[in-house]
Amino acid sequence: MPKLLFSKIRFNEIKDLIQNVKRPRRVDIVLNGRRPKKDIQPRTGQNINDETYPSKISWQTKLHPTMETLLHDKKYLAAFRSFLQSEFSEENIDFWLACEDFRWTTSQDDLRWKAEGLYQEFIQPSACREINVDHHIRERIKKSLEKPSRSCFDEAQQHVYLLMERDSCPRFLHSDAYLSLKHKSRSLWYI
Repeated sequence: MPKLLFSKIRFNEIKDLIQNVKRPRRVDIVLNGRRPKKDIQPRTGQNINDETYPSKISWQTKLHPTMETLLHDKKYLAAFRSFLQSEFSEENIDFWLACEDFRWTTSQDDLRWKAEGLYQEFIQPSACREINVDHHIRERIKKSLEKPSRSCFDEAQQHVYLLMERDSCPRFLHSDAYLSLKHKSRSLWYI
């Protein structure tokens, strides 16, 4: 008799083994055709975020870089800036970077003239590169220019950051600029 992996004899032996395995059965499900309400419990955040159920955020951050990554990685920043230029909104990234530079200013004289420059270029109504912030933020910044501090542009910077994170960043992650950058970075591993 030839040795076959799944001959009829071998198949019947396996079938007999499977039948001998005891499986727990829920009689109430078999009889009623559905589970009782008390068995259905909503999952808590603790159960969802373990290894068996990774959260939506954890796998999305692995697929796409975050806004922080875009702003701190030179390749992503250059691609993001060129994308914003193509959408005519590069003043947002330029303002955010200028505010980061402004925070590192130590001299009070430098702080004053940099604050004036930032206000005239980005905040002042009808400025050449005016950013989209509301009237209340504008007024608070204007008042803080009398005695500027390193944090006088923080609220506007946060507003612009959130605007880029919610609006520009998702469009960038689906743009040809990002996809080609992503493709180039993958192909460098094979070279």
